[in-house]
Amino acid sequence: MIQAAYLHIPFCEQICHYCDFNKVYLKGQPVEEYLQSMELEMKNTMEAHPTKGLNTIFVGGGTPTVLDMKQMEFFLTSIHRYMKPLSEEVEFTFEANPGDLSKEKLQLLREGGVNRLSFGVQTFDDNLLKKIGRTHRQKDVFRSIEHAKEVGFNNISIDLIYALPDQTIANFKQTLDAAFSLDVEHFSGYSLIIEPKTVFYNLMRKGKLSLPSQDNEAEMYELLMDEMEKHNYHQYEISNFAKKAYESKHNLTYWDNDEYFGIGAGAHSYVNGKRIANAGPLKKYMSKIEETGFPYVESHQVNQEEKMEEELFLGLRKTLGVSKPKFYQTYNKSMDAVFGKQIEEQRSKGLLEEKDGFIRLTKQGKLLGNEVFQAFIGGI
Repeated sequence: MIQAAYLHIPFCEQICHYCDFNKVYLKGQPVEEYLQSMELEMKNTMEAHPTKGLNTIFVGGGTPTVLDMKQMEFFLTSIHRYMKPLSEEVEFTFEANPGDLSKEKLQLLREGGVNRLSFGVQTFDDNLLKKIGRTHRQKDVFRSIEHAKEVGFNNISIDLIYALPDQTIANFKQTLDAAFSLDVEHFSGYSLIIEPKTVFYNLMRKGKLSLPSQDNEAEMYELLMDEMEKHNYHQYEISNFAKKAYESKHNLTYWDNDEYFGIGAGAHSYVNGKRIANAGPLKKYMSKIEETGFPYVESHQVNQEEKMEEELFLGLRKTLGVSKPKFYQTYNKSMDAVFGKQIEEQRSKGLLEEKDGFIRLTKQGKLLGNEVFQAFIGGI
């Protein structure tokens, strides 16, 4: 039974220089029509795949909080009508931009059942925020989080990015100090990845992007892990840290290789063993829903070998690692019979270890995670 859903709002008032997600400038877009198409996709999806109720709903983007009050109200009503987040037990997350969240909008989200906010902060350095194309400033973050707490939010997450252009280790330490002063429940910390078709990619190709060295990037990641531990945030995934009991249940769906619905332009689903991609461009997304009721453009039936590979390279992102008994229970094959060679190879490099029936990354393995994950792809 599928218990998680991701909903995508692709609109942004400003496109960040590093972002390659499916997004469009808000101005002049058919926002209301798009939300109506999403509502129809929700309805058709839930009718095709009945469920007793979802455990997690995650609204991402784009910038979901750019919706105005009326649009937000319509959207929240659609979610309640078709996705049925009936109880407080449901983890209902909204991604938020610190710059465009009024107290009224926060109140509306809270009344609409949203109980977790994920703020795209990235850094607390105003010069760096400008350099990466963010519109908010440090003061906006402090104000938005203060307002969120006043409205009653007690599960707040902050996204940080390190290894930004010209960022120093001392500068990243200052960002962490500012972040800890807010006393939120959860942090995600990612190193900057330069993706094609972004402003940063074009600058890099022209030799106009000054990035920290790989050694400095590794040092920033180690600083992140050490400081999180010092401030009692438990690292439960390679890039995620939480106070006790505040881990992101929704993201654990992905890392546990469980199935989920994806609603909206460019969203992906994993349903009945199939990975399904929605149309990305808004017009194509809306016209496909109008024509067929669903916006699917790609569908791939995941075979047994692919499932086993995904179990490893997704599950190894978790600090706990991947359970050998659960693997056997799911696939009727022992992990060592399938991946013994790869496990031994990574263990001999000091990147993997086994503890209490779990295979997991060592501290060195976390620094070289992508190398370890790669070892389990296409190796069966």
